[in-house]
Amino acid sequence: MKLENRNAIITGANQGFGLAVAKEFVKEGASVVICARNLSKLKEAANDLRIIAGPGQNVITVQADVSKEKDVKRVIKNGIKELRHIDILVNNAGVYGPKGLIENIDAVEWTKAIEINLFGVFYACKYILPHMKKNKFGKIINLSGGGATNPLPRISAYASSKAAVVRLTETLAEEYSGYGIDINAIAPGALNTRLLEEALEAGPEIVGEPFYEKALKQKEAGGVPLEKGASLCAYLASSESNGITGKLISAVWDPWEELGCHIEDLKNTDIYTLRRIVPQDRGKSWGVK
Repeated sequence: MKLENRNAIITGANQGFGLAVAKEFVKEGASVVICARNLSKLKEAANDLRIIAGPGQNVITVQADVSKEKDVKRVIKNGIKELRHIDILVNNAGVYGPKGLIENIDAVEWTKAIEINLFGVFYACKYILPHMKKNKFGKIINLSGGGATNPLPRISAYASSKAAVVRLTETLAEEYSGYGIDINAIAPGALNTRLLEEALEAGPEIVGEPFYEKALKQKEAGGVPLEKGASLCAYLASSESNGITGKLISAVWDPWEELGCHIEDLKNTDIYTLRRIVPQDRGKSWGVK
């Protein structure tokens, strides 16, 4: 019960990965506030969570659109009011946004995807950090993924926003260093969720043949289990990860279970961060002054 007596807010938690994280947190003893736009699915998710919750654990729902500042502010306010303190925030809500060549996509849809994926994280952090700062404790986990570390042709809004989330994560980790607040981003792996179905429904003409073929193979193989990334979230939300902050951690490829043994290396290096690669990093001699 690594999250016993802890309270968490999880956005986009009425289905998919967000719901998997909420289930993992409840199993580990936390009370949760889950929010999403679809109210009926939100209520279904809450019922599922209450079945596994123990005595004294609360499951609270708040219908909200994370792209709207007033909605996010209300989620934070209600969470603090109902649970008295919020210890953990998981910014999971996200969308692919419009798919296709940038010359063909709708600018309003592109902007809306940025508002959900990036502004939603910004708003939640803005309104929860003063509370965590006052309590001298907090864990913030932002969902990033492959969109941050590789180009994603024809899914530009998603790629751009997820890269921005990582740099925002790194920046806020430094801004709030010394307050007992750890802020990290995670890559949960290739998940078989609604985003995968969206890519397959769009077809190779829209998302491109390479991405479509990759998505098709992922669906056939089953993808990475949701529980893998959910376990990483529970680790980063627990005291086991104290001092690990400002990092982008892969649930699949990184040895996150043992990161507590490498705190000093993580603090004093740029391991698990976004950085510019220079010729010398690839064994090239040109570009040296």
